[in-house]
Amino acid sequence: MSEKNQKNKSEEIKKINAKNSLKFEEALKRLEEIVKHLESSEVSLEESITLFEEGIRLSKYCSQKLEEAEQRITKLIKTDSDEFQEIPFEETESNQELS
Repeated sequence: MSEKNQKNKSEEIKKINAKNSLKFEEALKRLEEIVKHLESSEVSLEESITLFEEGIRLSKYCSQKLEEAEQRITKLIKTDSDEFQEIPFEETESNQELS
């Protein structure tokens, strides 16, 4: 791996470690780039391992962000008395599956 590539990878890893500044969309885009790069046959073993490790960290980060978003999602349900009640997303999913 060239010195320039190594520097770029180090910078990407720093970004991943600074999770508060990394947006979900950026992490997902980088993960997609890693997958494309790993699928190419032009990657050395050492670079493959480095990219794989970065991809695992990004995957965990994205999963965590999706779980946090799901917990924040609520659905408004109109009750029989014409009032609206806020119901967590998971409950609405369970109710729809049982219907």
